[in-house]
Amino acid sequence: MAGESTTTRRAELGKRAAAIQDADSKNDLISEIRGALEVLAPMGDPETIEDAATAYRKAADHVDEDVIRRLTEVEKDRLPNSWTGTTAFTATDAVGAACRAADQMCVAFRGGAAALFRLSSAVADARKQDEQGRSQLREALSILGSEDGFFDSWVENDEEEAAKNRAKSFAKEGSTSMHAAAVAVDDAARAAARDLNKLASEARSGHIDARGMSAVDKLMLADATTVSEQDPAREQNEILTSGDLERSSDRLNRMSPSDRAEFDRMLAQSRSPEERAYLTKALAAGHDMDDIRTFREKIHGHGDDEAWLRDHLTPVVAPGDTTNSKTENAGFMGQGWTQGGDGTEGTCVASSTVTARAMVDPVYALGLTGGESGQENDPEAFRDRLVDEQHRVHDEGDGGYSGWFGTGDPEGMDTDGQSEIIDKEISPHTGAEYDFRDVGSADARRDALPEIEQAVAEGRPVPVNVKGDDSAHAMMIVGQEGDMLQIYNPWGTTTWVSEDDFVNGGMAKASDNRLPDTYEVHIPR
Repeated sequence: MAGESTTTRRAELGKRAAAIQDADSKNDLISEIRGALEVLAPMGDPETIEDAATAYRKAADHVDEDVIRRLTEVEKDRLPNSWTGTTAFTATDAVGAACRAADQMCVAFRGGAAALFRLSSAVADARKQDEQGRSQLREALSILGSEDGFFDSWVENDEEEAAKNRAKSFAKEGSTSMHAAAVAVDDAARAAARDLNKLASEARSGHIDARGMSAVDKLMLADATTVSEQDPAREQNEILTSGDLERSSDRLNRMSPSDRAEFDRMLAQSRSPEERAYLTKALAAGHDMDDIRTFREKIHGHGDDEAWLRDHLTPVVAPGDTTNSKTENAGFMGQGWTQGGDGTEGTCVASSTVTARAMVDPVYALGLTGGESGQENDPEAFRDRLVDEQHRVHDEGDGGYSGWFGTGDPEGMDTDGQSEIIDKEISPHTGAEYDFRDVGSADARRDALPEIEQAVAEGRPVPVNVKGDDSAHAMMIVGQEGDMLQIYNPWGTTTWVSEDDFVNGGMAKASDNRLPDTYEVHIPR
């Protein structure tokens, strides 16, 4: 019975509707109708879903009318210059962060309510449409009667043919209605899962479970971003993802008392919330105190320089405009995070992996951008280091080379090699191993979307392979907003594409017309 998921039911009913359309014999028609009726009806109680949506909406009203109002009143009052806490935040900064957090909470509750109201409505409508379709299928079975025996199928008189055709007409309409209902519920369920997972990941301070850290400390760490306070893309560019916050909390809770005291001193002496966040991100990436101590020495002099920190430690910044096909360059001092330095070498797998690691590991990113000292601002030197690292990872994955006896340029890597470098280069710094997934069909891609979107919402990049008739290419899914995915292309760009593009052959928008189809992904467990 096809009842494992909304996507499975959608696919099964699509097949049954097509088979009913093509059925020639009475027995084939009966078999396909029975198969369609065995598919489970849309599941879920619309009233229960709506009750949850109403509760979220009431919570949003409370935050908006009470919490935000009180915080705004505090923010307008004269505040002392310093705040007593483990990291000595200013009161103004702390209250500003609290206001933004409350506003995000309000947006999250309203967004959750809207997602659930849409789901409730879709389930209610789909259940009605599905039952209408089932009634038509049952009517078709009553017209057809029992299956023909072996000899009965040899000859069909005019009356029997007319009955079969009438039943087939009912069956086509009924199966089409059932399939449409399944499509509607599948789309609504995936959209609700996507939105709720994203909203949960943005409840940021709630992901910090570090003992001894004050509520203000948690709030300020979760609030730090790579862009200015006024930038509309602020909420898309938090330095610490929800996954970072959870992993750093776990590391802090397992530290020795002396290491914890030293790390707390580093935070307290930091020059900005951004410096504190990057130190915490280095901890989340798995670095020990020796590494973090050295990293801190390199960035501390620039701790209050937001632009320097962003340029050296964050390869990809999400633009506020998520318009479909909106493309931005990803680079350092004018040199792109580009395969081979100029996009010509066949190191797309290695290059996308290198950039993904730099996104989740600021210590690694600084080694590439700033060199051994961490202080360089030389795009040519960055390019040399980047290409050397791409070649190292290409060899690590046993990538190929062109020319006689492999003496030419790097050229391609198979799926086994890609899986190996993902687990070596990315997994240790995100806390999740990756599973290969063949997504060669639209249904398979659609089914994988909730897991992909949850992964990137938590800060874990998702490798994605695309192809056309004669070529293939590796890219990386690095962000998600609504029904849009941010794709990093190792040609040195990021592009927003829609879920529909991902599912239905529109990935050329993130590359070029040779490469429209997604066919493989690696999803964090």
